[in-house]
Amino acid sequence: MKKRERVKRKDNVIFLPGLEKRLTDKGLESLQNKRYREAITLLEGAREHDAENSEILVGLVLAYFESGAFTKAKELANEMLLKGIGDYFQMVDLYLTILIQLHEYQEIVSTIEALFDEKEIPPDRQDHFLTILQFSKRMADNNHPEPSEFPKENVPVKELKLSSLDSLNEQMLVISSLAEKNIRPFMEEIKEFLHSDSGHPFLKTMLLTLLREQEYDKEINVNKFSEEISVVPTELPDIQSQPIMKEILHLLEKRLEHSDPVLFENIKGMVERIFFISYPFELEPRNVSAWAAAFHFLVLGYLGIEQDLSDLSDEYESSTEMIEQALVKITKLEEISYPNI
Repeated sequence: MKKRERVKRKDNVIFLPGLEKRLTDKGLESLQNKRYREAITLLEGAREHDAENSEILVGLVLAYFESGAFTKAKELANEMLLKGIGDYFQMVDLYLTILIQLHEYQEIVSTIEALFDEKEIPPDRQDHFLTILQFSKRMADNNHPEPSEFPKENVPVKELKLSSLDSLNEQMLVISSLAEKNIRPFMEEIKEFLHSDSGHPFLKTMLLTLLREQEYDKEINVNKFSEEISVVPTELPDIQSQPIMKEILHLLEKRLEHSDPVLFENIKGMVERIFFISYPFELEPRNVSAWAAAFHFLVLGYLGIEQDLSDLSDEYESSTEMIEQALVKITKLEEISYPNI
């Protein structure tokens, strides 16, 4: 005869037998079906019953990540690493992926350097982490190199073969490896990749950043989201210094930094993410207040807080029509997943 499962109690609340498994199964099913807010609610409930269950926690990190709650995802992934919960290198990869979305390149550098110092990285994964480390160092360094650091003498040209690689992961590692090389011998292939209809927008931003750093001063065509523009990399603004992005963040900072700093940091992360993926295109409508209100509205929604759009329209002194235009654009860009490491 099957032994009856004991009823659990916590703080005088009775938990029905099997509830934890049902919450976990339903939460993972919701995650699989891209119902991320529902998955978060269910998995947070399951976590109440088993705070160190790796299946629950990994699912919760992924649900936070996919819903855009990157700060929560980062905190939970870091907690799991410190406690040794889950497969160690799976969690390291996930943690680094989250840091990339947050553009916390110095933290990536510190994390990977610590792994190398402690000789924790298996030989077959050292190249993987080294290329990420090199790229992150370049992104974290605000001092752009002099042109003389990138000699123009003839160098044997090797193909990058970006278009033929099967995964975004492989493409990202190839592009990351260019951070310590002279990019010019590969320009024909890079121009073709930037001009193509295919090619992930995130990877195209990475390439443009490298071209700007290496002071490439010739006109190139960039295609993203079925739109095309011609740019000269040396004339592009730094990603973190895009004028409209700075204006949006300034407006949000004035309204939220003191009254709700946590909300501000969450919105700031989304703003930086959207402007990274869309770089160097200018976003329409060109109305700072509408964009600020739209970002505010979306992040409140991700956090499960209901807000009347008309109230934000009044607060930011922008029409609901313009805010809705911005919402459509942000939502479309948010659906473009960033490549996993």
